[in-house]
Amino acid sequence: MILWESYDKNEAYIFLLLLIAYTTLLILPKKLPYPLTILFLIWGFASATLFDFTIGGGMLDYYKVNDSNQYELTDLLSYFLFATFSYFFVYFYHVFQINKKLFIPYILGWTIIVLLMEKLSTIMGVTHYQNGYKLHFSLVVFLVVQTTTALFFELIKSKYKKTEPAP
Repeated sequence: MILWESYDKNEAYIFLLLLIAYTTLLILPKKLPYPLTILFLIWGFASATLFDFTIGGGMLDYYKVNDSNQYELTDLLSYFLFATFSYFFVYFYHVFQINKKLFIPYILGWTIIVLLMEKLSTIMGVTHYQNGYKLHFSLVVFLVVQTTTALFFELIKSKYKKTEPAP
């Protein structure tokens, strides 16, 4: 792993988003117990890593992240950014008390948000598509990840009734 090939707007963008995301995470009222917070941060990190190493690298190699195909520190840090997206997805799912009627609109709303964030990431030089990959291909990935995340949270809620943090 290298630090970075060159420090420019994509690294600054990742550092800025990390600062905003983790500051927001710390400022928001605690609505989920600490173990669930950690679980969904890890879930977001793991799902981003899984898709990045299967679609973004390896035999498919549909995109490179940041300045090169070498693994950079900011590549790793971007996974911590995806961790917060997972947390915020579950946090607001819980706060807004998403039910069966709102499930699909909630997933679609977040899909639009993450597609816009990915578009911004391409503009900022974080993501560089290659081998014929297009932004709209990510739609399927985001729908799968978010639906799975919501269903996983529903499973946790059904098994463990205590989803509010201790006072």
